[in-house]
Amino acid sequence: MVYELYVGKVGNSADEIDRYDVISDEGSDEGTTTPKNPPKLILIAPMPIFSTAFHFIAGLSTGILSASLLQPADLLKTRVQQAHSTSLLQTFRGITQGPNSLRQLWRGTLPSVIRTGFGSALYFSTLNALRQHVARSNLLASTGMASVVQNNPRRTPSSSSSSSSSSSSSSSLPQLSNLANLTTGAIARASAGLIMMPITVIKVRYESNLYAYRSLLGAGSAILKHEGPKGFFSGFGATAIRDAPYAGLYVVFYEQSKRRLSQLKEATAPVGGMKRSSSVPINFVSGVLAAGLATALTNPFDAVKTRLQLMPGRYENMVQASRQMVREEGVRSLFDGLGLRMGRKAVSSALAWTLYEELVSRAEGTWREASTSL
Repeated sequence: MVYELYVGKVGNSADEIDRYDVISDEGSDEGTTTPKNPPKLILIAPMPIFSTAFHFIAGLSTGILSASLLQPADLLKTRVQQAHSTSLLQTFRGITQGPNSLRQLWRGTLPSVIRTGFGSALYFSTLNALRQHVARSNLLASTGMASVVQNNPRRTPSSSSSSSSSSSSSSSLPQLSNLANLTTGAIARASAGLIMMPITVIKVRYESNLYAYRSLLGAGSAILKHEGPKGFFSGFGATAIRDAPYAGLYVVFYEQSKRRLSQLKEATAPVGGMKRSSSVPINFVSGVLAAGLATALTNPFDAVKTRLQLMPGRYENMVQASRQMVREEGVRSLFDGLGLRMGRKAVSSALAWTLYEELVSRAEGTWREASTSL
């Protein structure tokens, strides 16, 4: 069968799609005589600007949702790390037995929503851009540092049905090697963390009971007055060392878990391959497992970061803070709030990534439907 191949972008009208080539599904098209009215095969590529904007909005939505729902856990974690001698139960009782207990549990929600919402938006859009670039150009593979697991950066209907690896994958994102996932995740998280650092400092101090800020503007003015511009970046070293490895390890564990669970699902139900409905629980469980492992490995940096941001006068830098905490309170102080952080990270990361991948998948389905309707 001979087809006329046309290539366009989402949003193009029929007369804006350019004729690209004549192809045949029976082998080489050299010397092929084009019929008088051959059927048209139209390929639609999403516009890069729209794609970037969509990933930003998807990340923003998932970040706002998770921050709003899980703010009490974040507040409790900050209070426990603030005072090593206070247990989780004592902290919770102290808040609930005071006035406006329900409101106090959601103290600092606005800066948390701003920080997590826009931080997630920047993270997901940057991560997508990096992964797409690596998948298309084999950037890391050319240096021998990493390899792309899947040549196509996006799954297509044909590749999904013809490739066993695609059919057994629950991912809507480019499939990269472990080192490529580690690198892109770390770079994206560190970049987003640097941009959002000022609101992160305000968020942590809002959640603490060491400060009595009444508004975001008042908090910013107080920090600038007493500590100068560097006050907005208190604990950035510990934050970067926490977030970059966490994000890199999370992506590695997440992708590996999805691959293994998808293969297991495929083995138990081989007929028909991986269904889209099956990917949601796989992605969520993978998110929980990945967050738990990555959180446990990076919690000491989170404990140090919290002390630096809450008590900059007592702790000068990350190394000095770590030594002083261990000397005065023992090694356990580096793991204060681990249970709360693991629980919160497991739920928030799993929720954010599952919703994000589902939004991406549905958007790609809409693009494909748009292409077939032309």
